[in-house]
Amino acid sequence: MAETLPVRRHYVDGPFGQLHVRESGTASAYRASLACFHMSPMTGRTFEAFMGVLAAISGRHVLAFDTPGFGMSDAPPNAPSIADYADALLAGIAACGVTGPVDLMGYHTGSMIACQLAAEHPDLVRRLVLISAPVFSADDLAAMRAEYQHRAPQADGSHILHRWQRFHHHFAAGGLSLDAINAAFPDGLMGRNIEHWGHDAAFGFVPGMRLEEVTQPVLLLNPEDDLRDHSMPAPALLKHARMVMLDGWGHGFLDLHALEAAALVESFLGASADPFGALALPECANAPVLSA
Repeated sequence: MAETLPVRRHYVDGPFGQLHVRESGTASAYRASLACFHMSPMTGRTFEAFMGVLAAISGRHVLAFDTPGFGMSDAPPNAPSIADYADALLAGIAACGVTGPVDLMGYHTGSMIACQLAAEHPDLVRRLVLISAPVFSADDLAAMRAEYQHRAPQADGSHILHRWQRFHHHFAAGGLSLDAINAAFPDGLMGRNIEHWGHDAAFGFVPGMRLEEVTQPVLLLNPEDDLRDHSMPAPALLKHARMVMLDGWGHGFLDLHALEAAALVESFLGASADPFGALALPECANAPVLSA
């Protein structure tokens, strides 16, 4: 069993009320803190197993926020944009006492939030780890909006069944057991009646998710999930990046493969000169693809 540190939970104040945050390890002047942003409509629990292992093997301080309106974080008064989410999470990072350059890790919608922060605050963001970086065409966006549109509550619970079937499909494909899928599923319901806001913000974000404006080193992890193909154009848009194809890893890999994922991420974040010089590639990884 991998060594792990405790993950603590607490609240900090943000522009929309309270932000719920998970935290492991202790801030250090020698290692940048890592702030993690989840996909929609999940919560920071996505990173919980991973962050405890990463903090243990690296001594790194790791944070994982519930995006405003999801999990236990207070919601904005109106439907937010990716920029609104980014500003709120930037305030959350500061409220946690983190100063100086910070590393970011985003997952799907969280990747967009990370890129928004990196583009807007290049002096604050040191390195990025992105789990998928979708570059959507107009047809892609139309299909995504139709698939993830808000479904009004139904007395027979059919709206919940639809979400369960979609959730089970994606997470079972990643190898997660039925019990683990059942344990994770309620996190996706904590957005309540505004669960679609995260997807709406993602689909309304700048085409190309500002990748061309990101100057920091980027480790792009491309598991076998629903955004794998959409992420393939991303390296050509990035200035300093490497994409790692994670064959056989899908949704839930941060739980199933926490030690290997943490070793890979730390080999990038902890490198002194060339951030891609000694990546600890897991056995499933194909040859990394350099950006153009």
